[in-house]
Amino acid sequence: MNTIELYVDPICPFAWATSRWLKAAGQTVDCRVALRQMSLATLNEGRDVDPGHRAKLNWSKRLGRVFAAATADGGPNAFSELYEALGTRIHNRHEKLSDTTVKEALATTSCSPALADVLDDPTWEDAVRTAHRCSQEALGGSGGSPIIAVNGTAFFGPVLTSVPNPDDGAALLEAIIAAATTPGFAVLQRPYQGPPTISHDANR
Repeated sequence: MNTIELYVDPICPFAWATSRWLKAAGQTVDCRVALRQMSLATLNEGRDVDPGHRAKLNWSKRLGRVFAAATADGGPNAFSELYEALGTRIHNRHEKLSDTTVKEALATTSCSPALADVLDDPTWEDAVRTAHRCSQEALGGSGGSPIIAVNGTAFFGPVLTSVPNPDDGAALLEAIIAAATTPGFAVLQRPYQGPPTISHDANR
């Protein structure tokens, strides 16, 4: 069985689209899937970005603390559970990201509601940095969200501008597994625009 790890920043819509594809395709392709944390805020530290991007990175930092605390408290399953709850709200339903949205997402999971207090607790930043460093070490370089690792071989992406149908999704996963197990394969990329198109039922 293939082992797949997907490193995501919860703020990233492309990572959410990729996670929806992988969740569905992983049910038909022989693999074990796990979600892991990475941080776009950490990745972009010290870089000059526009105000709109800076606001998103600020949320990346705040959410990163909550997800790191959730993982410390409940393990990878807690990370995945909270990712589903929050991602459905902000990426599928396009709810405005706010402290209230985070609290409402937490309330639907097994995570402690008190984790909302971690949004502004800088003591969790070391844990976020550690998680992010693991994503970069898996990749073997510097890369954004998402990063997929197949049996220990990692790539940046796949970046999806929409979630494929089940048949195409399974074929894509098989192709990525083939690429990851082909010695010498390194990069395949084409221009794209975003954000991705995600339907309200994309997480089913």
